[in-house]
Amino acid sequence: MKAISYSSFGDEGVLEYGERPDPKVGPDTVLVKVRAAAVNPVDRATREGKLDSILDTVFPVIPGWDVSGVVVQPGVAVDEFAVGDEVIGYVREDFLSRGTFAEYVAAPVRTLARKPLRLSFEEAAGLPLAGLTAYQVLHRTLRIQEGDTVLVHAAAGGVGSLAVQLARHAGCRVIGTASERNHDHLRTLGAEPVAYGDGLADRLRELAPEGIDAAFDTVAGDALRASADTLAPDGRLASIVDTEVFSYGGRYAFVRPDADDLAHLAELAEQGIVTVHVDRVFPLAETAAAQRLNAEGRTRGKIVVTVDWDAPEG
Repeated sequence: MKAISYSSFGDEGVLEYGERPDPKVGPDTVLVKVRAAAVNPVDRATREGKLDSILDTVFPVIPGWDVSGVVVQPGVAVDEFAVGDEVIGYVREDFLSRGTFAEYVAAPVRTLARKPLRLSFEEAAGLPLAGLTAYQVLHRTLRIQEGDTVLVHAAAGGVGSLAVQLARHAGCRVIGTASERNHDHLRTLGAEPVAYGDGLADRLRELAPEGIDAAFDTVAGDALRASADTLAPDGRLASIVDTEVFSYGGRYAFVRPDADDLAHLAELAEQGIVTVHVDRVFPLAETAAAQRLNAEGRTRGKIVVTVDWDAPEG
């Protein structure tokens, strides 16, 4: 099969496009013909070796954890999916080797859910990792409740935009940080936009003089400090990017694969409650360019890589 892979840690230059062996289908895995795979900041972190202390690496590595595609072979112990089913997945295993930037991926059944028919394959590929991150942080780490004032940083990005929609669905007031060019977009999602930069804490106090009930940090640095400075007396703080959150009494969160959570997100997408904005689409061979653009951090929504695919007759 055609795939992107790398044989040593490094920048985008280590990524190679070429032939890799087709994946084996284990008893509890599902062979998925990839239609699209979303790019995430963690792809850069894994490629640069920043997760080497917690995840074993088996070179060569096919990167990528997000996928949408079609089942072509279920494992012998799998009865949840059949050939032809359209699926989405957050295909993270406990080691780095078998990712989603490829024509096929053997995905553990615990990482998959049915694809929302309402979403295109490109949109659906952007839902699993970002959606699960937003959902698990909001509902499990921050334990948001109806009526809470929720602060979401980088609210126009992949995780942030889904967090805004999920918090609004939960009955919360949402304040979102973003560059001014994305403020109108945030308003369409139901958030009150606020600009980054000097004076952020003062602007947040003006919007929420009684304090922030739940702050979701996806940026680190000044944004994290401003969040801590503007919390309500019983406010909760979580970060997915900066362990400094512990010094403020907050919690650090790392998303985990969960088929039930993913199925719930898919249902919300099917109902039109959450949407996925796709900013740019690249072919598989240009994954390095897609990761380079993602690293700039100015994307609205998701960057997605697609795989050419001809549907079988019938």
